[in-house]
Amino acid sequence: MVIKRMSDAGRYIFGLAGTMLTNKLLTLVLVVQPGRVLLGMKKRGFGAGKWNGFGGKVQPGETIEEAARRELQEECGLTVDALDKIGNIKFEFIGETELLDVHVFRADNYNGEPTESDEMRPQWFDSDKIPFSQMWVDDILWFPLMLQKKKFLGYFKFQGHDLIIEHKLEEVERL
Repeated sequence: MVIKRMSDAGRYIFGLAGTMLTNKLLTLVLVVQPGRVLLGMKKRGFGAGKWNGFGGKVQPGETIEEAARRELQEECGLTVDALDKIGNIKFEFIGETELLDVHVFRADNYNGEPTESDEMRPQWFDSDKIPFSQMWVDDILWFPLMLQKKKFLGYFKFQGHDLIIEHKLEEVERL
């Protein structure tokens, strides 16, 4: 593929093996209260059967934060006054052509009551009882930073959906 316009360059990233990857913008929102975190059991689609935060694709014409707010409301019925961007994680899956560029937000206050949707079943977990064995395997590495309100950048390369073959994770001052 030849990139003909500079505006196209930001949508493509070369994987470590030289493969050109399309950058796919996604959001992830973690609702946190003192001593607990709200997770959703993914009922269908990518990540089905895993506990996760709430989020999804950024639609054309939508900012990343607007997408985060929309996905949170669609998936568990909550709205938030403020979102704190806490991290940015890039996920590469061997054999896939998309690099998942996930913008991670933390919400400490919310409006409404968590409600089950077609896609997610929300449940509160005590901070010391987070079900990491039923989550994406990378979560156990960056969740402690998020819970401590520390900003971070990460990169995870997966073989399949359960094996991390390479990763980088660093705490940063700002995103």
